[in-house]
Formats: sequence, C-alpha cells, structure tokens
Amino acid sequence: MSSSLLATKWTVHIEVRLQSRAAARYDTIRTLVRKFMYTFDRIGLPSVVNGWQDVPELASAVDRIVAAESSCPHQSLSLDMVSFQIHVYQPSDSDSFEEYANAPGSRDDEDATVSASVCELPNRSWEGLWDSLIYADDIKSRLLDYIHATLVLSDANVDFNLITWNRVVLLHGPPGTGKTSLCRALAQKLSIRLSHRYTHARLLEVNSHSLFSKWFSESGKLVQRLFNNVTELAEEEDAFLVVLIDEVESLTAARAGAMAGTEPSDGLRVVNALLTQLDKLKHRKNILIMSTSNLVKAIDSAFVDRADIVQYVDLPPREAVYEILRTCLHELIDKGIVAPVTVPTFKQAHMYERTSTASQLPTVIDPHERSRNVALRLIALASQCKSHSMSGRALRRLPVLALARYISVGGITTENPQTAKQAGVDVELWLEGMELVVDQNVKEVERLL
Repeated sequence: MSSSLLATKWTVHIEVRLQSRAAARYDTIRTLVRKFMYTFDRIGLPSVVNGWQDVPELASAVDRIVAAESSCPHQSLSLDMVSFQIHVYQPSDSDSFEEYANAPGSRDDEDATVSASVCELPNRSWEGLWDSLIYADDIKSRLLDYIHATLVLSDANVDFNLITWNRVVLLHGPPGTGKTSLCRALAQKLSIRLSHRYTHARLLEVNSHSLFSKWFSESGKLVQRLFNNVTELAEEEDAFLVVLIDEVESLTAARAGAMAGTEPSDGLRVVNALLTQLDKLKHRKNILIMSTSNLVKAIDSAFVDRADIVQYVDLPPREAVYEILRTCLHELIDKGIVAPVTVPTFKQAHMYERTSTASQLPTVIDPHERSRNVALRLIALASQCKSHSMSGRALRRLPVLALARYISVGGITTENPQTAKQAGVDVELWLEGMELVVDQNVKEVERLL
C-alpha cells in the first residue's frame, strides 16, 4: 500500500437502525455507537457489525448496525485510517401513502385519478433494497456523490449564474434493469444519510399517465397543479423530498412531433409546463427529481439537457448475474428452503473456472469440493443467463419458477422453521431446477421471435 493511501482518512458510513418502538435520543445512540466502533482494531467494508448487543443501552434500542459501502478500495481498514459518520434512523412501519387527485375542482372530477402518491422515509418495506441492486459499475456511489456535491455547493452559496445544477437525474435503459427500484432505494438511502440535516424525508411518485386530460389544454394545468403540491412539500425546509417520475417519456415526448403535427398539441403544453416547474424547483436544496425511461430517444431534448446525470442502466453483465443468483441462493438457504452450503464469491468462482477440467466436476462429499462445484455450476448458469440477455427482474423470478416446476416443495413446506431448515433441498437439486427453468424460458422466448 502506498504511503499516500496509508495517510488517507477514509469516511465510513455507519447506519444504525433503531427498533420500531425505541424512544432513545438519536444523539445519545450516535455517541454510544461511535464509542463502541473504536473498540475494534479493523472494520470490514461493507459488513454487519456485531457485539453491540453486549452494551445494554444499545441492546434496548438498536435493531441493526451496518458498516456501509465506502469509496475505499480495500475490503477492510484499521481504525486509525477511518473517519466515522454515524447515521441513526427509525424506519416507518406504515405502508400507507398520501395520494393527490389529478384535478380537484376541474371538469375532470368525474374521471379523477391519483396523480401522485407520497410516502414517508425511511420505510421498513424498502429496507435492503439498496443492497439487493447489483450493477457492473459504481452507479450507486456516483449518485450518492452527486447529491453530496449539490449540498456542498448549496451550503457554500455558489452563484447559480456561474455554476448551474438542476437537481434532475435521468436513468434510462432496457426494461427490468432496476431503474425504478434504484430511484426508490436512493430515496431510502438519502433519508438515512441526510438524517442529520433533515428531520424527515418523503418520496413522491408521479403517475404520469394521469396528467393527461380529455379536455383540450387541461393537461398542462394538471402538471402545474401537481407541482404546486410538490412546491408546498418542499417548503418544509427540515424535510428532504425526492420526486420520482417513472416512464418520463409520457410527459416529455419530443416537441418536434407536435410541431410537425404528428403529436397532439396538448402534449406540447405538458412538456412546457413540466420544464417551467423544474426550473422553479432547482433553487431548492431539499429536493431531488429522479426520472426513468425505456425510450430515451422519445424524450424532449430540453428535458435531457436539464438532467445533471443521464445514466444508462444496462442489462447485468456476467459478474452481476452471478451475484444476483448468489444472493437469491443465500436467501433460500437463510430461510431453510435450500440446505446450508458455502457459496463462493464471483472472484473465487472465476478462479475455479479458469483452473477446472471436466474430470473435476462430479459431485463429492468434501465440503470444499462441493462448494467449488456449486460455484462452477452457478457461474455456468450466469453465463447462460447473460448470453440470453436476461434482466435483473427476470433473474430474480427464476428461483420461484425452479421451485414451482422442477423441485418438490412439499417436504419443505412446514409451520416449524427449525424443521424447515432441516428439510431444505440439496443445493444440487436447486441448481438442476434452475438450469432446467432457464432452458425452458429460452425456448419460450425463441417461440415469440
């Protein structure tokens, strides 16, 4: 390790989730956790922190402590190289959403639909979503760094006439790659990371299709009404607001079509109204606009130009496919559906792949060899999935289809969790079912083409 890296103090984010009914003060918990973290010699990145259960004040209030991802290139750090940032949060257990009607008091009252829904963050239903999203590059860290940069510039009162940012992010790419999930996960993550600045956070999801009216010229007004509500929420300076516009091409269809007469002129009013509202919101430092699209070429160029980040989210590469399948297998092992076995990382599996021969593949009893063979079959399965361009959404359906079609689940369906763990199917049987269901899916897709 170079001397410059040795001298670096790496920021490590410690996320402390409180129990749902804990009444402890956040400052008190933050101080206790910081003191506890310095009882270690080294810390893994990322890792679940253990041992705090022996501290009575923490055991009575804390549910989980995690050392989150870091920009550090190493998997562990000694404590003299660490600068801790402790984030204490208490996720909401409520699944209720506040809803906004699309046209209160207008001619559309009889056909009114929900134009947006708002939920409080952090929310327990989205716990773990951030970690479940696996991409080839550092998309997630780049988004977090972008938010941090905008806050630094805002706090420094940087002149908007000289340096401009719009607080707009556009994620685009094929269906099923996790764009919408990434937006929700980022909102959840920001509600935790910014808890020291904002007492609470909200996610407002826009129903784009509800903002079009059967009445001429009404659609632009619906957009303006919706963003009036957004502005009201943003006026709470101690609240952070994330606005998610899914399938943004519905609202921002290229105005060139309207000018040429191939698109309704009312669509032009919608685009103009949306762009005007975005320009009004960019000066508020407690708001972030997230948008997604499967058809980025259909989006008006003025909207794309306003996006600070235009990020392509591709289908997962082989390494990401392997890790997705690996996390699925870990979950099934943890829940007792599959019998326990060690599942190597992609790096280990790739090493096994490079040194393996056909004669080394038969199943054996030795735990190390069994783990090695699991890795080889899983990486071969990942290669097959990648070659057929499976999305992350499709990959996470495979375990359900494998259990339903090719594995007898009667023996592992039980009301006793302990019995379930003892009755879990062998991993070899699960892998065989996964291989069969992938082959079947490939054949079905080919019939559609």
